[in-house]
Amino acid sequence: MTNRRQSRWAIALASFLTCCCGLKAQDVMLVANKNVHVSEIKTSDVRAIFTGEKTRFADGSHAVPVTLKGGPAHEVFVKHYLGESPDEFRAQWRKAVFTGQGAMPRVFDSEAALIAYVADTPGAVGYVSRVTPDDNVKLLVALK
Repeated sequence: MTNRRQSRWAIALASFLTCCCGLKAQDVMLVANKNVHVSEIKTSDVRAIFTGEKTRFADGSHAVPVTLKGGPAHEVFVKHYLGESPDEFRAQWRKAVFTGQGAMPRVFDSEAALIAYVADTPGAVGYVSRVTPDDNVKLLVALK
């Protein structure tokens, strides 16, 4: 193959992988316990809740943030909503725990486990890549 042909092939493959495998911010859904009264949440409030700056939703009710251990949905959420890398996010929470300024959010290995916890825990809020009608959680709309 010529260099030109190899370059075209590499570009085509990269484009395909980006379209098929990559999650975008709109592919990450914010989910909450059905008893959470808010239906919309500002992106700045999402950041504040998941970084420990706030412990309440805009209506004053208690917020219990939960996260995924890793994976595409976690990476997209942390980058888009928190403006950090997963490593920066983890390091920030470790520092808060070590200095006694906060308790790290509960972490789940799978989206199914996170959804089950959110469905059963008043005030719980998390994120996933997909939700089914049987998941018994509420979707939150993120506002700028």
